[in-house]
Amino acid sequence: MNWLETIFNAQLQVAGHPLLWREVVGNVFGFASAIGGMRRRVWAWPVGIIGNALLFTVFFGVAFSNPQQETLYGQAGRQVFFIITSVYGWWRWQQLRSRAHAGEDSPAITPRWATVRERTAYVGAWVAGVVVMQWVFAAIGSGPFWAAPRWYFWCDAWIFVGSMVATYAMARGWNDFWLAWIAVDLVGVPLLWHSRFYPSAVLYAVYGALVLYGFFVWLKASRTEAVPERDLAEVSA
Repeated sequence: MNWLETIFNAQLQVAGHPLLWREVVGNVFGFASAIGGMRRRVWAWPVGIIGNALLFTVFFGVAFSNPQQETLYGQAGRQVFFIITSVYGWWRWQQLRSRAHAGEDSPAITPRWATVRERTAYVGAWVAGVVVMQWVFAAIGSGPFWAAPRWYFWCDAWIFVGSMVATYAMARGWNDFWLAWIAVDLVGVPLLWHSRFYPSAVLYAVYGALVLYGFFVWLKASRTEAVPERDLAEVSA
């Protein structure tokens, strides 16, 4: 098993900073998943799950050693919920593609904006979730083994809950999910850089450009790919 441990803990040096290869590889899978999501391909979900599993071991430093010697509870926890939500998204996109009798390389969904009711629900859940999770993260992280200033837990909670909202919105096929990701990245990139998770910080900065492009791709598709009225209720369910 020594060779597995060697691979698991493999590092590279960038500008004098040690970085885990699994952080780099996990983010490559994440980036590939984002491209697949923009193209509305079902394979985006399983590819993302692999990246999530790798990144969980990176951010949960209290259990898996990392060179930063820090634990981002929100970043680690959201990888778990990413996997759960991605299983749902994978299933949902497969079902929608099957109903449309589309081919393997066809877009799985037709994007749309969330309704006022749907948007009110997810914004309310986001705000309430941040309030609750910042308290949870502070309670977990303020012990003798790892401590951080309070703003750190607010930021981590914002990223954690916002990521869940964005992933769920992607599974539902809402244009809103791209805007949610922008809101997450505005906090996530500075926090990751501050915590010395440099590959993740750089990738999330690159995500920003991809997210903006993806938003306009989905927006155009939502305007040009009409959804029959009789199917709208089924697709929204």
